[in-house]
Amino acid sequence: MPVVTQRAINVPDQSGRTALVTGANSGLGLETAAVLAERGAHVLLAGRSPERLEAALSNVRARAPHVFVGSLVFDLASLVSVRHAADTVLAATDRLDLLVDNAGVMAIPRSETEDGFETQFGTNHLGHFALTGLLLPALLPTKGSRVVVVTSFMRLFGRIDFADPHGRAHYGRWKAYCQSKLANVLFAEELERRLRATFGAETVAVPAHPGYAATNLQRGTSLLHNATLGAANRIFAQSAEAGAWPQLYAATAPAVRGGELYGPGHLGGLRGLPRRKSLDPRSKDLDAARRLWELSVEETGVDYAVLARGGAPGP
Repeated sequence: MPVVTQRAINVPDQSGRTALVTGANSGLGLETAAVLAERGAHVLLAGRSPERLEAALSNVRARAPHVFVGSLVFDLASLVSVRHAADTVLAATDRLDLLVDNAGVMAIPRSETEDGFETQFGTNHLGHFALTGLLLPALLPTKGSRVVVVTSFMRLFGRIDFADPHGRAHYGRWKAYCQSKLANVLFAEELERRLRATFGAETVAVPAHPGYAATNLQRGTSLLHNATLGAANRIFAQSAEAGAWPQLYAATAPAVRGGELYGPGHLGGLRGLPRRKSLDPRSKDLDAARRLWELSVEETGVDYAVLARGGAPGP
């Protein structure tokens, strides 16, 4: 178990590694990017708002002035934007050590992305599914690379509605959020299985969840929503700094293995130091994971063909 410092868990030295963190403009993503940079990694902060990313860049550069920290502006709710971002990364580097699929939206009124996806499913899952698949050419050749997919304890209440994944017939904001968070862990587990079946692939996929952390994700849906969660935050929530510990541990701890789930170890998994957690039955549903993968390929057009070809040789 990692040792807690004043700032974070004891993250190993990351010098020479390159990381991309989505949703890095605030909250868990910002803290994850900052700690990785403090430990020596070159970090790309990804987000959709240039102004908020600029503020985040200033924050991270102040904390880690001696490493490269850059930004990548794109929108996970747009497949065109995701493809452009992936092309930008691949044009700049042939290695990526760490991809943290962290960004998300929560419990919002129904809307659709420009591709016609329900926004929570489209942003939280399909956008990250597409981004990860498109970045595999930089991940697979990089020895020890990891994909960390950030889920939530709300996955426990999720179900993938394969008949109506975009909530066109019936929409519930929390139902859609829980579905997207279950999709995150099913995606990570299925990706790990496919990586292990790919000859020569050393990349691993690891899901992690922050427990109950007070972040901007919980704001902005309605006054009642904000007031209710604000009260709960004061009683139960841990800070964004502590909420980032499980994904930092999943990203950097030497003992981590692909497919293992990490989350807080106390108060029923709501807060505390990261520990390996047991996968619940829904998160281990092989048939649901396979069907979700096939649906995601159909929706995004990203087919992960590089895995079918047998991966890429190490450097």
